[in-house]
Amino acid sequence: MEFTAAQIAGLLNGEVFGNPDVAVNALAKIEEGQPGALSFLSNPKYEAYIYTTGSSICIVNHSFEPTKALPKTLTLVKVADAYACFAKLLSIYDSMNKKEPVIEQPCFIHDTATIGENIYIGAFAYIGAHVQIGSNCQIHPNVVIQENASIGDNTTLYPAVNIYKDCHVGANCIIHAGTVIGSDGFGFAPDENGVYSKIPQIGNVVIEDDVEIGSNCSIDRATMGSTFIRKGVKIDNLCQIAHNVDVDQHTAMAAQVGIAGSAKIGKHVMIGGQSGIAGHLSIADHTKIVAQSGIPSTIEKADTLMGTPAIPINDYKRSHFGFRKLPGLINKIHELENQLKELLKNKDV
Repeated sequence: MEFTAAQIAGLLNGEVFGNPDVAVNALAKIEEGQPGALSFLSNPKYEAYIYTTGSSICIVNHSFEPTKALPKTLTLVKVADAYACFAKLLSIYDSMNKKEPVIEQPCFIHDTATIGENIYIGAFAYIGAHVQIGSNCQIHPNVVIQENASIGDNTTLYPAVNIYKDCHVGANCIIHAGTVIGSDGFGFAPDENGVYSKIPQIGNVVIEDDVEIGSNCSIDRATMGSTFIRKGVKIDNLCQIAHNVDVDQHTAMAAQVGIAGSAKIGKHVMIGGQSGIAGHLSIADHTKIVAQSGIPSTIEKADTLMGTPAIPINDYKRSHFGFRKLPGLINKIHELENQLKELLKNKDV
């Protein structure tokens, strides 16, 4: 599908500088632009590419003023926020690539399942008893939705997503390939001989609206009650969220984060990749956790934390600077010890 510069400016409340009738049918990074492509420039670090790009249209901020000649084939669309506007166009483009409503065969849909309107269900999907699926959903091939689970309107489940029994996924959610929602929590009790017995996990997982979960994540069902992923949470690939965790609204975590059981994560928390959070603690709203940090205890006041165990980032930087000086300090101590020995030896003489 093609869009002209004038149409793009209309969508984004922008202003055209160049040919309003030039059309694009593809998206490209500014440094990789080709004729017929749309790009954007928001970071000044990439400004050099706008003078050589092959793209036909580039979205820029109103404040952008070229310092040398632009390509004659390039038309600018000036907007208030180039990055946000390009993201809006990406969303429009993505919505156009959704699967047409169809139920592919073979797949299994239980007679008691309730399916909304305008649904795409891919081949080899399994939809169990008493499942409820809202309208405009995209259920890709090999998805499994077990009995009594529910999926809200406009939600997309990519291939091989598994939604275990009794779990609930809200509206406008995206769950990427291979993710498992509602697997058993890691609950075992040792007997007097140290042999572990499994503790049944009879709770569920509740995912609220507008959540996105990356590929190959595991979100465990609660032992009792629910594991909660609240509205607007964003989870990257390969994350593990244990039983009875509660991740509050609009929190984001990067890849390979692990959260142990019954931890309570506040609103608008940012968690860097490969961070580990111990169980049965709370993290204050708006806390920021730097990548590869370890959180062993409750964080009562919002801060930016770094290290294992994590401490305020400025304290960590000062500590790290001192740590880097340790080899030199150790050598200095050895030198002083040797000098002291010589002085004592000479004194004895």
